[in-house]
Formats: sequence, C-alpha cells, structure tokens
Amino acid sequence: MKLRLPAMAVASLGLTAMASSLAAAPPSAKSPFLGKWELDVKTMPVTYGTPPKSVTYDIVDLHNGRWETRIHIVDDNGVRDMAVSYARDGQANSGSGYAGEGDSAAVNSPAPNVLVMSLAKDKGLESVRVYAVSANGKEMTESAADVDDDGKPFVRNFRFTRARR
Repeated sequence: MKLRLPAMAVASLGLTAMASSLAAAPPSAKSPFLGKWELDVKTMPVTYGTPPKSVTYDIVDLHNGRWETRIHIVDDNGVRDMAVSYARDGQANSGSGYAGEGDSAAVNSPAPNVLVMSLAKDKGLESVRVYAVSANGKEMTESAADVDDDGKPFVRNFRFTRARR
C-alpha cells in the first residue's frame, strides 16, 4: 500500500489547471497562513496507516514576494525535514531536504485563506494539496488528493492547529 505523508499529495488535472490559471493572491500585510502549524495526529484518517508522532509546518514570509514552507516530521523511522520557497504564482520551485513526496512544487493562492500546491517528482505529477485556513485563523485543513496502488482516486483531510509561540 502506498502511504503518503500529510506534507505535500494526485488530484484531477482539472484542479491543477484551474489552480494554475487563477491569479495569485496579492501580498497582504499578514496572511492567515503565516506562522507555525501542528498536525492533529489523533484525527488523521484511519485509511492513512500508522500516523507520525508529530508534523509541523512553519510558513514564513521571506519579504521578497516569496514564502517558504518548512515541514518537520517525526515518526518511527526518525526525523524528516523539507522546505520549499515560492512565489504564489503557480510556477515550479525546487524543494530541499526529504523528497519522498516530491522534489518541486508550484503554489497558487486563489483566495486569501486558500493555497493550492502541486507537487512533482522526477518531472511527473506526484500530488496536489489544498490548504484552507478557518475564519478565526486557528485551524488549517489540508485536503490531500492522490490515487492508490490500484489507480483509484481518493481525498483525505488533515487538521492542523496554530502552534503557540
């Protein structure tokens, strides 16, 4: 069975095309995405498999029109770190660190509280993730779309809460 980390997953090409055709959201004074997020491992879908011990996302404004998402995963196999710096314009950007989920990403923001991330690995579509921040800014949902080993599509949702600094 193919397992996916809740950090970066294949949706229909229609979603990818729609996301890349939308204009990136203009930079804002303070986006609801910026900051540190913790995965609620207790609410992970049972179809995921063995959950990690912890997953954190740190979304940082680099102040040059670009953001960086830094992901830290701790599980029974150790620690995995990955990062990708991007402008929210739907263009490809190389990632660094662990590349099990992809070696490049394109990110678009069709609304201030929505990010769409398309991941590629070895020059092929690997996965698509959609992130949405709640109206109160305290929760973020990641919808991870992919296909299983039999080629059947699925979507799993993962819940993140804003970490206390």
